[in-house]
Amino acid sequence: MQILADVRLLSRGGNSGVEEYTRGLLNAIFEADRSNSYALFYNGFRKEPLTGQLAIEGKSNIRVLDTRWPNKALDFSSRFLNFPPLDRWLGADLVFSPHFNLLPKTRAPRIITIPDLSFIHHPQFFSRRQNLWHRLQNIQKQAEQSSAVVTVSEFSKSDLVDVFKIPDDKIRVIYPGISEIFKPAKTASVGRPSILYLGTIEPRKNISLLIRAFNALKGRPNFHDWQLVIAGRLGWLYDEVLRLAEASPYRSDIVFKGAVSSGERVELYNSARMFVFPSFFEGFGFPPIEAQSCGCPVIAANRTSLPEVLGDSAVYTDPWKVDELVEQMVQLAENRVLRDSLIKRGLSNAERFRWQKSAEQTLKLFHSL
Repeated sequence: MQILADVRLLSRGGNSGVEEYTRGLLNAIFEADRSNSYALFYNGFRKEPLTGQLAIEGKSNIRVLDTRWPNKALDFSSRFLNFPPLDRWLGADLVFSPHFNLLPKTRAPRIITIPDLSFIHHPQFFSRRQNLWHRLQNIQKQAEQSSAVVTVSEFSKSDLVDVFKIPDDKIRVIYPGISEIFKPAKTASVGRPSILYLGTIEPRKNISLLIRAFNALKGRPNFHDWQLVIAGRLGWLYDEVLRLAEASPYRSDIVFKGAVSSGERVELYNSARMFVFPSFFEGFGFPPIEAQSCGCPVIAANRTSLPEVLGDSAVYTDPWKVDELVEQMVQLAENRVLRDSLIKRGLSNAERFRWQKSAEQTLKLFHSL
């Protein structure tokens, strides 16, 4: 079987959830599957090297269609002209889109991954440019025309059924995995106690609540030495987060790390006393699972997919209540029994999410079509 995979979203070489999903899943599929052939559509003028992201060197069943068409022109021709017919040019038997980048309608069966509908429920969390891009992608129509839709949680599946009216039996829930590099350090970290947030800096992640809670926490006698570490690239509409941090009386104890590599993420998770993820909306949420896999206890918002993914292995907080988050951070810092229990349950929970399992389920779906 000849499978066409659209990997254009890897052109930035970033570490957002959709990029992590694409790299992790495809690498696991390539490792497990030597019988099918893969053509990777990698288009655009400026691109990060694909070989540094996907393990494709030396694999005779994988080729890269590395083109330099303007993606904006491709989006226009895909939507209004149904051109270019990539699946017909390449003789593809199946098209896999790990994200909802627009492609012309294909004759071959197409599988599209839609991780969540945050852009539908909370357009205020996105820039005008982002909202325009989402509208132009015509995601509902893409889902309707696809042979199957993959999503990353039961929560997102229910949302797709409710909002887009996609038939229940057309949607497959396949949980993502996490890399095996995320594991507890052999030696305990020393240094100042820290609270960690890791992820894109954007309104949906609710980092403003965390900064306000940190300000209140620092006013307590036992927390003068604590620091807040915020890691991740600047996304959009991040000005409020930077203003709040700069206006904080404890601004010298709020550390912005910027974009971090996978290895740096492992170090941050292992050195933190707790990981706090007060996001308003998540289809899955990689960082809490990565933190748990490194033995870092988690406080997460009690919204969307997070209770499903984390189960009883995390403390949950209302993403609107600063005082509630403060008390939970105090409890997690001072209650050793609770902390040890969350670490143990977190390590066990993280074991559920492995890319090998995700690849097996995805390949089974490929062959069913």
